[in-house]
Amino acid sequence: MVINPKEIPVPKMHGYLLGAVVPRPIALASTIDAGGNVNLSPFSFFNVFSANPPILIFSPARRGRDNSTKHTYENVKQVPEVVINIVTHAMVEQVSLASCEYPRGINEFMKSGLTEAPSLVVRPPRVAESPVNFECKVNQVIELGTGGAAGNLVICEVLRMHIDDSVLGPDGRISPFKLDAVARMGADYYLRAQGDNIFTVPKPNEKLGIGVDALPVPIRKSVVLTGNDLGMLGNVERIPERDETVGLSDDFLRAQRQGERAIHELAQQELLKGNLAKAWQILLASLN
Repeated sequence: MVINPKEIPVPKMHGYLLGAVVPRPIALASTIDAGGNVNLSPFSFFNVFSANPPILIFSPARRGRDNSTKHTYENVKQVPEVVINIVTHAMVEQVSLASCEYPRGINEFMKSGLTEAPSLVVRPPRVAESPVNFECKVNQVIELGTGGAAGNLVICEVLRMHIDDSVLGPDGRISPFKLDAVARMGADYYLRAQGDNIFTVPKPNEKLGIGVDALPVPIRKSVVLTGNDLGMLGNVERIPERDETVGLSDDFLRAQRQGERAIHELAQQELLKGNLAKAWQILLASLN
């Protein structure tokens, strides 16, 4: 399938975008209007874009059905301040309720049952139930279009960040397991960042991996090892020295009798366990 956005209806394009660009973090944005009326609404067109200065951007897009603008967009134009609250699994149903299109002047804190907490340097309140809040000033609003579903980028500079101690790990960093954040997928689907959904991939920040292209041909051309497997093997600074004792192990000798496929499957099992060094040794022992 090849899609030209100009040749399909906007709602259909919108659905493809939201189904493909996933998962998206959720900004639960609290704002006020010129009269001091509080608004609370979630937006999944959201992310962090700079650390110095700390910049978050979210987009309250124009409504596709009638091209009207959202209260959040109107509020930040009147009062350029916002608190962005991180959404956790414990509050996701209340956040969904806050997304209802209540009339202007209705406080979604009251409708959702979420609790207002005073901010330190901006006027909109924080969400007490959220373990991480960002008090921000709005540096700029960029309108991306004038038609229905056009985005409005709200560029926010973080003035204060609040972190509940309950989401901190022993190292003082935010633990994804303790944060228990949720993200938006397409349609009515959400994703919970918890349990087996969280995994690690070592970052090659301080070294250059040899790359997949530098792997020995029998390994690179393996019919067993996946792209992820090859990526792990290629993320070493140099091919390890061969440990001759590995070729004498019972597991290796058993796999060797069955052929190359069995050896690669044995190495793959070690990769799945995170044993990169052992996987390399199994593969090296199989090379002539």
